[in-house]
Amino acid sequence: MNMSMLLDMAAEGFGDRVVIGRADDGLTAARLRELAVGGARLVRDAEADAIVYLAVNGPALPAALFAAARAGVPLVPVNYRLGDTQLDALLANHPRALGIADPAHSAGLRRAGLPVRSPAEWLVEVAEAAEHGGAPAGADDDPAVPGAPAVLIYTSGTTAAPKGVVLRHHNLVSYVLGTVEFAGADPDEAALVSVPPYHIAAVSNVLTNLYAGRRALTLERFTPDGWLGLVREQRITHAMVVPTMLARIMDTDGLDRSVPSLRALAYGGARMPVRVVETALRAWPHVDFVNAYGLTETSSTITVLGPQEHRTAVASEDPMVRARLGSAGLPVPGVELEVRDVSGAVAAPGETGQIWVRGEQVSGEYAGGNSAVDERGFFHTRDRGRLDHDGYLHIEGRADDTIIRGAENIAPAEIEDVLLGHPDVLDAVVVGLPDEEWGQRIEAVVVLRDGVSVDPEALRAQVRATLRGSKTPERITRWPELPRTPTGKLVRRDIVRELTAEDRTGAGA
Repeated sequence: MNMSMLLDMAAEGFGDRVVIGRADDGLTAARLRELAVGGARLVRDAEADAIVYLAVNGPALPAALFAAARAGVPLVPVNYRLGDTQLDALLANHPRALGIADPAHSAGLRRAGLPVRSPAEWLVEVAEAAEHGGAPAGADDDPAVPGAPAVLIYTSGTTAAPKGVVLRHHNLVSYVLGTVEFAGADPDEAALVSVPPYHIAAVSNVLTNLYAGRRALTLERFTPDGWLGLVREQRITHAMVVPTMLARIMDTDGLDRSVPSLRALAYGGARMPVRVVETALRAWPHVDFVNAYGLTETSSTITVLGPQEHRTAVASEDPMVRARLGSAGLPVPGVELEVRDVSGAVAAPGETGQIWVRGEQVSGEYAGGNSAVDERGFFHTRDRGRLDHDGYLHIEGRADDTIIRGAENIAPAEIEDVLLGHPDVLDAVVVGLPDEEWGQRIEAVVVLRDGVSVDPEALRAQVRATLRGSKTPERITRWPELPRTPTGKLVRRDIVRELTAEDRTGAGA
């Protein structure tokens, strides 16, 4: 199967159901297919070999995604926050693409010499092409083979230059078929997705919600009150957020947090502080919480911590069970996980190592033909973690983030968890800085609640009492906020650079 067949199934199965946008003026599944057919004709007429999407999330994204699929070319959603130099280098890889860009972001496409239209213009043009095509919907389609590239997503580049991840049709369709029941959503269900289009969750949510028959809409600019207001106005039943969003919803004073229609909330993209999810579980006891862990290279989710596991963990007095609230859960169907030690052998339960994953939804392929898949078909995620005795995956951060102090490997995540356990610490990061004696020394940055002051020595004592002296930060600095991507990932290189700057030396919490 390819992605076009998912849309065909939706159009035939529940064609009159609104699946994209607001309830009163959104796109039905049948109309989305018509726009995809019209868009495919535009791509062929332009002899384009890709669609570059440089705009905010909205109805134009699914129309472009399925148009590209029907035309047999990949969709390339690009980060509109990139600087000119980085954007120009990326667009140079796609000299024959057709471009869709917000007016504020169209200059880069024009510099690259690409034809460009706004999302609104794209929707008008594909509608006209569909109307005047002269053939029934789907009649002139030549859908891509399952092994053809469907999407090319550039990684966030938080630790290195962005890499183009190639996701083929069979990768994405495998993920959908393995995790979603066709037409399984009730007619009144609606999903709110609050991630930018260049994140894998934006693409996967288009596919999974469509296949389920669930209306999906996006929030262009996140604010806690804006998110809550839209949930109530559109009677959202399912939502997906990144951890920083949920933290702001829970930590902002004076909000009306009532969400009577909300049934399920998925979170992912970065580590979720246990304090935040515990607060949310108490605030919304009627909501089913799901922690989804995945990567661009794996077509989105590979492990899930489900609703009942959340409730059991938060109510348990057993430390092992409670610890699962900070885990990424169990593998989804069709996915195999291994944690390997430094020798490459499979680690014992409870032993930390590097996470490898295998399955049909796993690509592990990069533009230019490079692959991170080994001879057994396992992809190296470059995340560190451990599997407990019941198979729950506990993520301990990126392998590149590991601090090597003396001969000891230290995971920043375990120190960050201790700091976040303080009631006045809203955010925290731990990094390693060069040190002549130890190789690296441990430093931390915290974000505190407004109007409070916390002695950094008290925070250091808290870490020392919970862990040990060798894992205690030598310095703890207070910042008003931490640099993060729109999907919540910490930009650690910026933090290291700022901490080593002369004007930061000696600052404290």
